[in-house]
Amino acid sequence: MMFNLQDATRCYQQSLKLDSKNANVLNNLGTVYDSLKQYKSAVKMYHKALKADPKSALVLKNLGTDLLAQHQYKKGWEVYKSALAVDPQIFDHNGGPRVENPASVQDRGAMNYYMAKGCVRAGKNDRAIEYLRMALNEGFTNPKKLAADQEFAGLHGFPAFEQLMAEQKSQ
Repeated sequence: MMFNLQDATRCYQQSLKLDSKNANVLNNLGTVYDSLKQYKSAVKMYHKALKADPKSALVLKNLGTDLLAQHQYKKGWEVYKSALAVDPQIFDHNGGPRVENPASVQDRGAMNYYMAKGCVRAGKNDRAIEYLRMALNEGFTNPKKLAADQEFAGLHGFPAFEQLMAEQKSQ
């Protein structure tokens, strides 16, 4: 609806009157609610979409991103892991997570940190390091916490990771 969120909401709600269990419409309505920062409504739509299509990696990704935006980091990460289990390439299809105008740099840092975890799980070490760099630059984590996080143990000894850690120590 060309960023006209009110019209988009109206159209998706009308579509649901025709097919109340259409996972795509429910997911799209959830993303509109996210854009409006109506997170509880978005979560409700994502859960309805998952009832209609429990193995939708896209809906899981969107739900995880919504939870991260609400600072529910552990829940968001668990949902991201579910999305990756269904489709290890889910973050490649539509880009990374996106929250419209996040409230703080901390929000972006958290999302980047958990995206790095997802990339490690998917075997995308180079992308994981890119996300870690952003998380560090945004102050969400620090080199000491990063080195202690078992999720990133596989990156130790990886040249780009070692370079990132060395850069952080010199700052």
